[in-house]
Amino acid sequence: MPETTAAFTIDLKPADPLLEATGRFDFTKNWTGGMVGTSTGLMLSAGDPSTGTAGYVALEVFSGRIDGLEGTVVLQQFGTMTGETTLYYEFVPGSGTGQLAGVLGKLKLDGHEVSVSYQGP
Repeated sequence: MPETTAAFTIDLKPADPLLEATGRFDFTKNWTGGMVGTSTGLMLSAGDPSTGTAGYVALEVFSGRIDGLEGTVVLQQFGTMTGETTLYYEFVPGSGTGQLAGVLGKLKLDGHEVSVSYQGP
């Protein structure tokens, strides 16, 4: 399975909650490295991050190139905090277009640095 590394900057903006007792954020990321492009997304959160107990889900649409393959693909994240953080971050199966149609894989986040393991179309 090919691997690459990437980095991103994020512009995260609070938005009106969609559900009671939750938070909502809209965001834009600019990607560099093995993933070059932009993504826009939506994050929903709940809990109390100040005490280390919370969770979030996010979907974002990436548009650009991954190791030279061009198209769009949706990324999904699922994170929980219970004293330690657990994070799942992956490509949504069936969401790719162009040369990214059929792409599958996972992303590993370390701050704003990302390791990407994927299999191409």
